Amino acid sequence: VQLQASGGGLVKTGDSLRLSCEASGATSNLKQIAWFRQAPGKQREGVSCVDFSDGKTYYSESVKGRFTISRDNAVNTVILQMDGLNPEDTAVYYCATDRTPFPCQVVVSRPLAPQALDYWGKGTQVTVSS
Repeated sequence: VQLQASGGGLVKTGDSLRLSCEASGATSNLKQIAWFRQAPGKQREGVSCVDFSDGKTYYSESVKGRFTISRDNAVNTVILQMDGLNPEDTAVYYCATDRTPFPCQVVVSRPLAPQALDYWGKGTQVTVSS
């Protein structure tokens, strides 16, 4: 499985960005894809996750109400729509998944070591200026 994250950039407070995570390879058995972020000097944290089995979406408290995760089945892509961005959202954003099912509600509620999931996309930088 390969994941390709894209869509980052430099924006101002209050602006929006749309991140994409395109999955390729052996994707038929994937059950969840999650977005994470890591700011300098901080642990990697989960921000959002979508569970393909039931379509449920999950968000960390810090982004709930501002970010929206969705899936485009036709192109094996998971989108993270980020609205109302603020400087605290500045980080490198990664998408990730695993060869076995994992609990979305857990990955968005606590920091996660990168080795906890098998597949990671290359990060995309999001910078929000004040």
